[in-house]
Amino acid sequence: MKPAHFTCTYTTSEPQLASGSTGAAVKQAQCQLNSVLDRRVTVDGIFGSGTKSATIAFQQCAGLSADGIIGRDTWAALDNWWLNDIDCHK
Repeated sequence: MKPAHFTCTYTTSEPQLASGSTGAAVKQAQCQLNSVLDRRVTVDGIFGSGTKSATIAFQQCAGLSADGIIGRDTWAALDNWWLNDIDCHK
């Protein structure tokens, strides 16, 4: 039986995030990425190389442009996958 999705309650704000971004929205994205991917990103609020790599892997799974930037489309897909416990095996 699959466990429930991760509890990610850092913020409801979903600004565009990219390498160098920091803060609660980055923590939220990192937590949600951990929930949907077969890898673990450190939830530290710093959008570094590990978060960018995880973002690209997720974007590839979701059929999005794999640019490593979390914008409107990536947030929408990430929210959907996270809330519905969909896994990206990357």
